[in-house]
Amino acid sequence: MCESSEWKSALSRIIVELSEQQYQSMLDKLEKIPKSVKHKTHIEHTAQTILEHYGEEESIAEIRRIMDEIPRRDEKVQKLLRPFVEKPGMKRKPGPESEEQQESPSELKKKKTESDDDDVKTGFEKNNIVSDSDSSDDETQADDPGSPQSEKATITKVEIPPWRQSIKLLKESGDTNGKPVFGKVVQKSALRTYENKKKKKNCFFYLGVADETDCIKVMVYGTELFQKFEEGQLYLFKNVKVERVNVEMVMKVFTIDQFSKTNGIKVPKTLELEAQMLIYNQRPVCSIEEIQSFKERTAVSVEGTVTEINSVAQVKQERKRTKVNIRKFQLKDETGSIWITLWRKDTEQLRGTSVGDSVRVTNLTTNCYYEMVSLNSTDFTRIYKVQAAAVQNVSMQIIGIRKDDRLQFKLDVTINDQLSTFIASSRLLAKAFGVKLDGNMEERLLQKIPFSAEAEIKGNQIQDLKAAKEM
Repeated sequence: MCESSEWKSALSRIIVELSEQQYQSMLDKLEKIPKSVKHKTHIEHTAQTILEHYGEEESIAEIRRIMDEIPRRDEKVQKLLRPFVEKPGMKRKPGPESEEQQESPSELKKKKTESDDDDVKTGFEKNNIVSDSDSSDDETQADDPGSPQSEKATITKVEIPPWRQSIKLLKESGDTNGKPVFGKVVQKSALRTYENKKKKKNCFFYLGVADETDCIKVMVYGTELFQKFEEGQLYLFKNVKVERVNVEMVMKVFTIDQFSKTNGIKVPKTLELEAQMLIYNQRPVCSIEEIQSFKERTAVSVEGTVTEINSVAQVKQERKRTKVNIRKFQLKDETGSIWITLWRKDTEQLRGTSVGDSVRVTNLTTNCYYEMVSLNSTDFTRIYKVQAAAVQNVSMQIIGIRKDDRLQFKLDVTINDQLSTFIASSRLLAKAFGVKLDGNMEERLLQKIPFSAEAEIKGNQIQDLKAAKEM
């Protein structure tokens, strides 16, 4: 594999490790890439876009600088960067520390343990993994000696017998070296279909498999093998094919002779969770029309345009006395519209999202109430912005107004004789209407409507507002 391909693969893996906020911060710091390109580029193609604008050597230096600033100096990211930063002849961009100040191997190991432990205690924030209303409390789990958080901090180096290939080495080399691979099936997907070159439909499914060192996605072909694999069972895989699909290594199984049940290995809970993520990230993107026919708690992903966003609200949990935050928003595609409810920390994923933005929402489950189908977030839900709403300059007349909260108002306006609802900040309205910001502002605004204005809008947000010249 050429050097650029190796760096592109590593860069893609670095990007996957970033939280949504860190990812956006990285894009902001990559000044050579035009904003229009950043908005249109899906996260899966970001690595290619960076290479196109920076080239290999400069992109390595830039990413290293940005990872220091975000900061992502933890071992999980740095181990992906290190082989390229330390290449002979590679120009090293000045970082925050000198050679003497850089950590020793022992310090790096200590830093890795602390960093990994923090990642777990915050609910796997790097992947925006949080609990929904049915999940157990994160705080209780963090203090439990038997929880995944505690286990993560105490993982030590595991000796793998020389006759066996670990999943970690398998992913690094892309080869089993003729050795069998042991692993626990943590998650199994549903059966899926594909067409071969002869247009014949065949079936396959995915497994999330982990051993003591790492986890890997396994692709298994044929309906007859589907019942042979059990979640929670340990298996020995031999004579398997290994391929790189997009940016990840995938192990492929074709026949019953390539695996057998086994025992004798203990998989860390944290790696079991990562193996689950490999499968949950494969939930198919469905049209809203298709989703309306699905059964309760069917796992799906969906893509469309945001048409409405509600404020954060609180609901009481069933069987519990505590209340949790929820936030609902509506998504529309060419086949229909649907409401999505985000639970707990998932409500924060809508920050920076406006009505009119095109987004992809992954790993949701259906909720059926009588004949109404909606979607709920899960532990693995993530929102990706595909394209931001366009900014427009329009003439409008404000004909109705009501206070949404102390910081903003909801407005009924007409644009080209069409009635629409927009949101504007209290400060912006006070300036445009020429009224005081404090006290009963709503009454003072009502006295001046209908109010003609020139506005800059993005989705349903009014970003700038000026009174129109008097007729």
